[in-house]
Amino acid sequence: MLNLLKQLCALSGVSSWEDEVRNFIRDQAQPYADSIRTDAIGNLIVFKKGKKPTGNKLLLSAHMDEVGLMVKKIEDDGTLRFSSVGGIDRRVLLGKRVFVGEKRIPAVVGSKPIHLTTKEDRKSVPKLDQLYLDIGAENREEAEQLVSLGDVATFDPEWMEFGNGMLKAKAIDDRVGCAVLLTLLKEELPMDCTFVFSAQEEVGTRGAFGYAFSVKPEIALVVEGTTASDIPGTPEHMTVCAPGQGPVIPFMDGGTIYDRGLFELLRDLAEKHQIPWQTKHRVAGGTDGRTIQRSRTGARVAGVAAAVRNIHTPSSVASLADC
Repeated sequence: MLNLLKQLCALSGVSSWEDEVRNFIRDQAQPYADSIRTDAIGNLIVFKKGKKPTGNKLLLSAHMDEVGLMVKKIEDDGTLRFSSVGGIDRRVLLGKRVFVGEKRIPAVVGSKPIHLTTKEDRKSVPKLDQLYLDIGAENREEAEQLVSLGDVATFDPEWMEFGNGMLKAKAIDDRVGCAVLLTLLKEELPMDCTFVFSAQEEVGTRGAFGYAFSVKPEIALVVEGTTASDIPGTPEHMTVCAPGQGPVIPFMDGGTIYDRGLFELLRDLAEKHQIPWQTKHRVAGGTDGRTIQRSRTGARVAGVAAAVRNIHTPSSVASLADC
C-alpha cells in the first residue's frame, strides 16, 4: 500500500480538477469492478459484488481532491495573482514551490521582501492579495504563453519517509483514503459494496450531494485523513488526535454526529482484533459524512481516519502504521 499511496500523493487533483487522480484510480479499479461510472460533478462511482447480494446498501467513500491555488490575474510583470481553493493557512504559503496548470509550470509563492517591510507589516501574516506566483516570466505576454486564468496550482509533491515510520507528502488528506479503498476493492468482499472516490470535498463536500442521492446508501463509511494537533505548545485539551496512535474513529466533528451504533461497532472490532485506535478529543473538521447523513431520508454514517499533522500543507505528516 505504501507505493500506491506514494503514487496517489504525487498526482495533481485540486478541487474541480481531479481528472488526473480519477483516471489513475479508474485504471486501478477497472479489473476488479462490476460497474464503474463518473457522474456530472466528477465523482468516480465503483460497484463490486460480494458473496452476499445487498445492492447499494453499503457505501465506502474517500475524496480525490486536494487544496491548492487558482490563478485569477496575470500582472504586467508576468507574476500571477491567485485565490486559495479549500482551506489553506496563509502562513504555510510563503516561499513554497508549486506547479501551475496542466503543463506543471514551476513557480514560487512570493511576497514583499523583509527588508522592505515595516515594523507593523511584520506583526501580521500577508493577505492573499499581497502574495504572488513567480513563474520566471519577464512580462504578461510571456506568462500568457505558459498559464491561463483559472489554472490551478498544486504543492510540490516531494515524498519523504523519516523517523519512526513517518511519511511526509502533500495531499495525504485524502489520498490515504483512496489508497485504502483501492486496496480493499482488490479483495474478495463479504457483501456488495459501492466505492465512491469523490470530487470537491475540500470546498464544501459538494460532490457528496450528487453521489448520496444517486447511490442511495443505508450505511456509509467515510475514510479520511484528519487534522492532528499534537505539536509542542498545544494544551492537552486542544489536541485532536496524534499520528502513530492508530486509526481515528470519530464520534463527532464539525459537520457530523456519527451513528452511535456504528461508532461502537468500529471501536469493538478494533479492540477485538487488538488494533490500536483513538478518537478525536476536540470537535474539529468535517467530511462527506455530513452530506451523506442528510441526503434523502437520511443514512447511517461512520468514519475512520489517519491522523495528519500539518494538514492542507505541502508537508503533511502521517504514520505509515496508522495508514
